[in-house]
Amino acid sequence: NLPKQWHRKSIRRGFNLNLLCVGQKGLGKSTLINTLFNKELYDLNNEPTKELANLKLEDTEDENIEGEEEGEEAKALNDVKVNIQTVSTQIEENGVSLKLTVIDAPGFGDAIDNTDSWKPIVDEICSRFDQYLDAENKINRTAIEDNRIHACLYFIEPTGHSLKPLDLEFCKQIHEKCNLIPVIAKSDILTDEEIAEFKQTIKKQLDEANVTLFEPPQYTIDDQETSEASKQLFHKVPFAVVGSTDIVTTPDGRAVRGRSYPWGVIEVDNESHSDFVH
Repeated sequence: NLPKQWHRKSIRRGFNLNLLCVGQKGLGKSTLINTLFNKELYDLNNEPTKELANLKLEDTEDENIEGEEEGEEAKALNDVKVNIQTVSTQIEENGVSLKLTVIDAPGFGDAIDNTDSWKPIVDEICSRFDQYLDAENKINRTAIEDNRIHACLYFIEPTGHSLKPLDLEFCKQIHEKCNLIPVIAKSDILTDEEIAEFKQTIKKQLDEANVTLFEPPQYTIDDQETSEASKQLFHKVPFAVVGSTDIVTTPDGRAVRGRSYPWGVIEVDNESHSDFVH
């Protein structure tokens, strides 16, 4: 009866999921998160554009001052800071409550010189570990809030060639601190053959760099079907995904989440179109 008691207790308490999303601007992170949880966590029509907010030059007759300000503008563009932003929401499905927290890192990979741009993200992960450890060391541990990063979705640009040095360095820095799940963003711009080749290249590069990716756990009590599903899931990594919250109509009249192109419709929830379902 003990497993049932734990099950009831867990359902009553609800669960926490802290998801870190990292990738360059314009790779569809907000769209994918909204698609993943079927909820408008991010307002896609009103994205904050802080990067150039402080870079407006004032008109001045003094050429020297103007030159200095232009130099400051170039410096500001080079010194784009990596910020940590957090969005939280409550999701309930089949009577199970989930507190979802999405941690975003705007500014990552957007500067001209991206040296150490991963440091603020690694520091954030480590500080959350420290907070959890402090809470566990207290006498009263009944209400510990788990704010540790459980998984990191790393968005890879769909170049079809190979990972950039920044991608490799970030994965090396982060893979031992949380579950790393690489995804090829906007994969609908690549053909099936290009995606398969790109996946092999990424896996080879990550293996050579000794980066460990998240692998679904396998238990001794699992039946063969569950074990096969876990293996298939890991075999699909990195996931080539397409995100969209728009409802479009397919040629055969079905209303689906997807993107409409002149040559047809990409269905988000169709396994043969992308790895989103996985």
